Amino acid sequence: MGILRFILTAAHALIIVLLFGTIMNAYVSPATLGFLNLLSLGFPVLMIINILFLLFWILSWKKRAVVFLLLSLFFIIPTRRWINYTPTPEEKPNLKLISLNAKSGKYGDENIYDFLNAQNADVLFTQEYSSSENLKGFEYFVREFPVVKIQSRFPVLKSGIVETDAKNGRCIYADILVNGKTIRFVNIYMEPFYLEKGMVQPEKSLEKNEEKFRKVLHMLVPTFRKHQSQLTPIKAFVDASPYPVIVAGDFNAVPNSYEYYTVSANLQDAFLKVGKGSGTSFHDFKFPLKIDHVFASESIEPISYRVDRSVTISDHFPVIAEFYIQ
Repeated sequence: MGILRFILTAAHALIIVLLFGTIMNAYVSPATLGFLNLLSLGFPVLMIINILFLLFWILSWKKRAVVFLLLSLFFIIPTRRWINYTPTPEEKPNLKLISLNAKSGKYGDENIYDFLNAQNADVLFTQEYSSSENLKGFEYFVREFPVVKIQSRFPVLKSGIVETDAKNGRCIYADILVNGKTIRFVNIYMEPFYLEKGMVQPEKSLEKNEEKFRKVLHMLVPTFRKHQSQLTPIKAFVDASPYPVIVAGDFNAVPNSYEYYTVSANLQDAFLKVGKGSGTSFHDFKFPLKIDHVFASESIEPISYRVDRSVTISDHFPVIAEFYIQ
C-alpha cells in the first residue's frame, strides 16, 4: 500500500508541475519552449486530475492533502479563465459587442444573419467570413477581405489593418465614437491550425494514434511560433493606442497560453471579470476549447459576458459581451 501511495504522490506532483508549466507561458515564448503552450491546451484535463487526487488525499486523511491543496491555490485564477461565476454588476450596459467566427458561412448565411439581426448589437466582429452583406441598422462597415470585418451602429472615425507577417491570420481596427467617447476596437484572427476532427479522433490502433499525435504535434508548435510573430506588431499597436481599447476575436489560443498572457497584459479579461459558467466557445472537437476572447482597457467596465450555446451557426458559438462606457 505504501508503494502505491508513493506512486500516486509522484503522479500528483507531476500534475502540479505541469499545471505550473501553463503559468510559465506568461514568461516563456513558444520560440523558446513551444511545449509549454501545449500544456495550456490540456489545462482542463490536468485540473480535473488534480481535483480527483485532492479528493483522494482528503478522504484518506493524509497530511499531504494540505500541501497539494495549498499548491492548488495558485490555479484558482487560471481555472476561472475557463469556468467562472461572478455577480452581475448593477450598472446598466450601453455597449453590446458580438464576436463570431462564422466558418465561412458553411452553416448557412441565412442562419447567421437571422441570429445576428435579432441580437441588436452595437458592434459586431466576424472572423472567417467574407460575406459583404451589411446587417440591418449597421451604417458603418469596416472590412478587410477575406477574413475579418467590423460593423458598427456608431460612427467609425478611422479604420485600417494592423500589418503582420501572418499568412492567413488578420487583424483590423476601427476607432468608433461610442456615446461621445472614442474607443479603439481591434478584431484579431490568429493564424489557424488547419486541424480537422478526423485528425484528433482516437483510433483503435495504438500505432495509428501515435502517428496522429506526432502529426498534430508537428502542426501545433510551429503555429504557436507563428502566433508569437503575429502578436508582436499587434500588441505594440494596442499598447500605443491613444484611446481605450476593446480587443476581441478568434485567437486560436486558450487561456493560460502565451497568446493569452501576451494580449491580456495591461487589459482586463471580460470573461474573468463578469463571466458565468463555461467560456468554451469552439465546439467542433467535443473538447473544452476556449479560443474566442474579449479584452478591454481598465477604463471600460464589463457588465456581462456569455457564450450563446442556443444556436449552432458555426463551429464556434457566438461570444456576447456588454460594457458600460463612462
